[in-house]
Amino acid sequence: MGLTNDPNYKKLEQWYKSNAGGLNMRQMFDADKDRFSKFSVTLETNDGDVLLDYSKNLINEEVMKMLFDMARSIGVEAARDQMFVGEKINFTEGRAVLHIALRNRSNTPIMVEGKDVMPEVNRVLKKMKDFCHRVRSGEWKGFSGKAITDVVNIGIGGSDLGPLMVTEALKPYSKGGPNVWFVSNIDGTHMAKTLAQLNPETTLFIIASKEVILQHDPAEKGVVFGQDVCHTFTTQETITNAESAKEWFLQTANDPSAVAKHFVALSTNAPKVKDFGIDTENMFEFWDWVGGRYSLWSAIGLSIALHIGFDNFEQLLAGAHWMDKHFCSAPLEQNAPVLLALLGIWYVNFFQAETHALLPYDQYMHRFAAYFQQGDMESNGKYISKSGTRVNYHTGPIVWGEPGTNGQHAFYQLIHQGTRMIPADFLIPAQSQHPIRDNLHHKILMANFLAQTEALMKGKTTDEARKELEAAGMSGDALEKLLPHKVFQGNKPSNSIIFKKLSPFMLGALVAMYEHKIFVQGVMWNINSYDQWGVELGKQLAKKIEPELQDDSEVHSHDSSTNGLISFFKKNRA
Repeated sequence: MGLTNDPNYKKLEQWYKSNAGGLNMRQMFDADKDRFSKFSVTLETNDGDVLLDYSKNLINEEVMKMLFDMARSIGVEAARDQMFVGEKINFTEGRAVLHIALRNRSNTPIMVEGKDVMPEVNRVLKKMKDFCHRVRSGEWKGFSGKAITDVVNIGIGGSDLGPLMVTEALKPYSKGGPNVWFVSNIDGTHMAKTLAQLNPETTLFIIASKEVILQHDPAEKGVVFGQDVCHTFTTQETITNAESAKEWFLQTANDPSAVAKHFVALSTNAPKVKDFGIDTENMFEFWDWVGGRYSLWSAIGLSIALHIGFDNFEQLLAGAHWMDKHFCSAPLEQNAPVLLALLGIWYVNFFQAETHALLPYDQYMHRFAAYFQQGDMESNGKYISKSGTRVNYHTGPIVWGEPGTNGQHAFYQLIHQGTRMIPADFLIPAQSQHPIRDNLHHKILMANFLAQTEALMKGKTTDEARKELEAAGMSGDALEKLLPHKVFQGNKPSNSIIFKKLSPFMLGALVAMYEHKIFVQGVMWNINSYDQWGVELGKQLAKKIEPELQDDSEVHSHDSSTNGLISFFKKNRA
């Protein structure tokens, strides 16, 4: 059943048409002194509190009750339980969705097809722990007998964005670890610029290839399955970059057997790994129930563990596990991922908001929005429902953002005075990692964080703007001309998320919170959040086009635009 067929959706739609125009946040705050306590929730984690304040939204108690009723009638709780017990909720690929097993610190059994996956998860974690110790202690030596100083993660998509985001966010915890570098783009510039700064004798490469090639089983009437035909170590960008790195390395080492001391693999394809020159003892496995964009908790996170140390990596897992337990046990009304998800549904499906901004007021979180662009848009950028028919409502929003205060001096103008509604999440730690100048910087950062959400909510009325201009000495015609430009409508929605400090545990909890938000929205929209067929078509066409670029002959096999672009490229290449 699609979202718009749900009786509680129809009830809320009627309410929206009759009443939404009268929702004025400034008036609602003035009328109800308890608004903040009614529409906020504090999570008491093992590493400090997290406050989710959602009171600055276009909601009242009636709206929230209808949203919770809708979540219950659509079956969010039952769907959540299906994921956690290993049911194959990724139905187009016939797979369970169990990133939650990777961080299952309680170690309770999680079954897939009658088999507990936890012993295998723990085996790979132990292997990662031992490897991290060898590299960080200097016991692992390169071909010339020197310890490793730099680690290069070669991967793309989920094999890049998660480890990159986390290693940037947790830089203060990296003491004693190697430097980490990330090469993802097939553009040779990315590899060349990185290698120019490295010494082959002290560099370790991690080849992270999560991609799985799926085949059709004719006996299953076109149903796609992946369990028996996993061919990782195949992603074109990653393998090309890995081969280029190996070529660069061998120019110094001059010994193919030295590759095994400088390259390890995150893969399940032992023959391909061995052919590359990597010792299969240094191959770290994962499973088909781990989606790429949910894989930083797995062996794909090896670069994280090397950089911040395995103890901190385990804290990252522990934070995510804490949020998993909260998501499973908290009633919907107090459930942070559910609250974020339902507010998003309210704006996407009723107010027709097209985008959602993630605005972390923490420089270490500068890749957080980019990470959840993939997490959200690759998960919920779907228009076909579980029944195989086209939805008649909007699904996943465009997700974007930059750290504050930089964003304030870039795009906040449009959020404040533009014509589009842009719901936004503002995130900030109460404690800075660098309280320089008696914490002056962080006080200014916090003041800006608080001011922006207040300004978005309150706006500035014509009367307030007039008084301000008069106080500045303006009057008459000049004042009247400038006046409309100084008015802010306000009533712009935002969530404020304040947490104690950006520790490994806290980052794990925040990432898991957004993962579960995405899951809940996928359930509400009746789509599969765990496949990504939309990335396939371009790859298929690129494979056809690549051979056509080998010589200078004219190409006529495409539309006139593509033919014309190929022709221009051939005339202008060196």
